[in-house]
Amino acid sequence: MPEYGYFLSCEEFGPADLVEQARMAEQAGFQALWISDHYHPWNDAQGQSPFVWSVIGALSEAVSLPIETAVTCPTVRMHPAVVAQAAATAAVMTDGRFRLGVGSGEALNEHILGDVWPPANVRLEMLEEAVQVMRRLFTGEEVSHYGTHYKVENARLYTVPDEPVPIDISGFGPKATSLASRVGDGYITMMPEEPMVEQFRKGGGGAKLVSGGTKVCYGADREEAVRTVHRLWSNQLLPGEMGQILPTPSHFEQLEPLITEEMVGENTVCGDDVDEHVAALTAFADAGFDRVYVNQIGPDQRGFFDFYRTKVLPRLQ
Repeated sequence: MPEYGYFLSCEEFGPADLVEQARMAEQAGFQALWISDHYHPWNDAQGQSPFVWSVIGALSEAVSLPIETAVTCPTVRMHPAVVAQAAATAAVMTDGRFRLGVGSGEALNEHILGDVWPPANVRLEMLEEAVQVMRRLFTGEEVSHYGTHYKVENARLYTVPDEPVPIDISGFGPKATSLASRVGDGYITMMPEEPMVEQFRKGGGGAKLVSGGTKVCYGADREEAVRTVHRLWSNQLLPGEMGQILPTPSHFEQLEPLITEEMVGENTVCGDDVDEHVAALTAFADAGFDRVYVNQIGPDQRGFFDFYRTKVLPRLQ
């Protein structure tokens, strides 16, 4: 039976709200936390984007749950040597309860310094090299590295956890999943697709941690919940590579007319039907996931946590 965690959205909430949601999640019976790592929200309606490493520092004092970034891009906006220092410190502050989730990123966050946004195959090469650099730094030894994409000279992390920080790799297609199976300590994806889990496990992932996540919108009025999702998160239904290549929130807003409320209602669990919420999470369990994270869209966070504490999590357990 998988563990069930809560997915904190840095795109939609500021630091104080995220810390309070983490407390409510622990009290409700969730067993772990994911937290997104963005420079921009997907659209202005979401309206937030705090620096994730500052928030993780606060979370380390507020809750005792495991914490993981879902996901950090350690390749363009931040050099992997800097991400390694941030992750090592987070692991020390959480007494080893931190995992670093990484992915190849989105132009939305990574192009802000004016760097070229590489094609997908190059981004995966950069990610693999970044993981190598970070793993060497987690040893606490001095590292010099002269690679294809990164240079590191005489770098040493002095604040490191007792055990190296686990690095889980996000993958939504065969190439990224193959990378995760070869070099990851775990695998992250956002759809309950059993073939991808099988590819990860058979490709070298074995029994390593497989984690997935989904978004819902709890509320007594299902139609209002659908409208809330449509206003805040219609971007999650955009097809293809748009999520990786569009550079600003305004570009995502320009595409919102492509996503209808009917599409949202068909693809997102909205309302207060316990069976629908249970089924959405059980789909991940049936596909072989070890941890499943759920995010509540919109302002009714307390209602969501009460609903899951009393009705949904007991059914899952």
